[in-house]
Amino acid sequence: MTVLLDQNLAPLGAATPAGAAMHRPIEGTVHSWDLSTGVDGPGSRFVVFLSGCPLTCLYCHNPDTWRMRNGKRTSADDVVEEAAKYTSFIAAARGGATVSGGEPLLQPVFAGELLHRFKHELGLHTALDTSGFLGVRATAALLRDVDLVLLDIKSWDRQTYEKVTGRPLQPTLDFARRLADLGKEVHVRFVLVPGLTDDPANIEGVAAFAGGLGNVSRVDVLPFHKLGEGKWQALGRNFTLHDTPSPTPGQVTLAKEIFEAHGLKAV
Repeated sequence: MTVLLDQNLAPLGAATPAGAAMHRPIEGTVHSWDLSTGVDGPGSRFVVFLSGCPLTCLYCHNPDTWRMRNGKRTSADDVVEEAAKYTSFIAAARGGATVSGGEPLLQPVFAGELLHRFKHELGLHTALDTSGFLGVRATAALLRDVDLVLLDIKSWDRQTYEKVTGRPLQPTLDFARRLADLGKEVHVRFVLVPGLTDDPANIEGVAAFAGGLGNVSRVDVLPFHKLGEGKWQALGRNFTLHDTPSPTPGQVTLAKEIFEAHGLKAV
């Protein structure tokens, strides 16, 4: 499978070509933006969803974000201007701004610009929501402007991970260790799918790894759901988990207990 490439990969602060305008707005491809509470980082948050993702997760509830062509070319100025409308509300709700996707690190310059301006112009707490697969694209400058990383670790078993995502696990683990070395706060996200990721040994692997990093302050155990199935159908894609049930309360509790046994707060 060919990894989607974005053309805004030049570093921030690159020299302006002779004869070019003094200010050229940084642009990226945006799927949408929204306000959310409790699922995209702490408090109420302005969330911008960037288009494009190199993963093809079987349970993805936003498959319409996978391709760049399904987004709209948008300037960072426009996104920041929109976020600025809600800063008073966000501050009162102890929230912030989250750059999500898709996979935001597919557009690292644009994502970095948004994070920088959310943090330094609007004074907002910032979060990066990522699978970590493209973690090598996250520059030191980008990560300095991130207060929290929401990191999806979708499976510990390598074969299951590749079945779920179509990609190898190792880049995510490498990125997680890099974040730990930096002391960057991380919330791990783990989707519990009966018959796919719910094996206790699989959960134990993720829990032991996350618990050993030293920078994971929370684990979100996310029960599998089929709310995105209609989008798969609209895109003419086969939703292979159509007959998979949501996990029972007991299965969710067991998963949380495994994470908590490794000293992690699981919610």
